[in-house]
Amino acid sequence: MPGSRADHQPELVWYVSYGSNMHADRFACYLAGGRPPGARRGYPGCRDRRAPRRSTGCRLRGGVYFATESLVWGGGRAFYDPDLPGTALARAYLITAGQFADVAAQEMYRPPGTDLDLRPVLAGGRVELGPGRYETLLRVGDLDGHPLLTFTAPWRHDEVALVVPSAAYLRVLVAGLRQAHGWDTHRAAGYLAGLPGARGHWSAADIAALWPD
Repeated sequence: MPGSRADHQPELVWYVSYGSNMHADRFACYLAGGRPPGARRGYPGCRDRRAPRRSTGCRLRGGVYFATESLVWGGGRAFYDPDLPGTALARAYLITAGQFADVAAQEMYRPPGTDLDLRPVLAGGRVELGPGRYETLLRVGDLDGHPLLTFTAPWRHDEVALVVPSAAYLRVLVAGLRQAHGWDTHRAAGYLAGLPGARGHWSAADIAALWPD
């Protein structure tokens, strides 16, 4: 894969979020610590609490679906499956490799503080650190000389039961799409209503009603 070398540990990486961390204020709780509005729990934050160097909206080949039960929002969590047809909307944050490791730890409800060796995922594009829901690292491209990295579940979308997302979770997803891609509420709601897990349970109109303009 062109771009960042795979034989050394990068200083900076793009953390790619396709879920609630698309919303900058929500992601700030992972970096600096805190409890986002509507969430059931807070986060300790990273060792390095600085804000991202940059952020940008991006699109990934594949799709997002909802599964398992979120302890933070209730209802299904967002997962990325590169084998789903379509395009996944996301937001990339340029952060340090240490911050990325601490964000990954907090996604698994573990204390931050342990660095990750990112060379295997840079070389192979995919590494399973464990069986947990967000312990599979993916390299999904490069941008401005830095690797685009995300994490998801080790299973495919058709290997797990879908779970309907909660209203609180959908609200923050709408907010994130508005910020990252400049979409209006109705366009964001239409995208979310079509994702597996939400489709057939939430209409675009019902999701849009959660976020009045």
